[in-house]
Amino acid sequence: MVWMIFVAGAVLSWGAYGALLHQGQMLLASPLKALLCVGVAYFLIGVIVPVVGLSSQGDLSGFNSSGVLAATIAGALGAIGAACIIWSFQVGGLPVYVMPLVFGGAPIVNVLVTMAIHPPKQALSPMLFVGFLLASTGAALVLYYRPTA
Repeated sequence: MVWMIFVAGAVLSWGAYGALLHQGQMLLASPLKALLCVGVAYFLIGVIVPVVGLSSQGDLSGFNSSGVLAATIAGALGAIGAACIIWSFQVGGLPVYVMPLVFGGAPIVNVLVTMAIHPPKQALSPMLFVGFLLASTGAALVLYYRPTA
């Protein structure tokens, strides 16, 4: 159950992400400056920390091409997602609209992609589709009853 601590960290981090990214973008008056700052943060946390950690463990070797490719594509998708959020703000989207749509849709996409990569061993439960509907409905309710911005 220790993994739940990291889940909570992701929820808190990504839950605050959109509002703070929007604020930074508005203060910088540039979507590209905001994206650059996101990139710097990714570099510091996503490159420097693992390089130091792996180096200190003597484990900065032994990468395989398929793992590198998959992880790099995942990183690119994360960066593309950040850019899409930034540009949605640039063209008029507000965090109170954008983020519920992103976080309501992303779990559905995650399940579909995961099923494509790891096909289910048994028939899908109809409750999966109920879950899709509830995730969509949840995002719609958050949007409908959002606080006025």
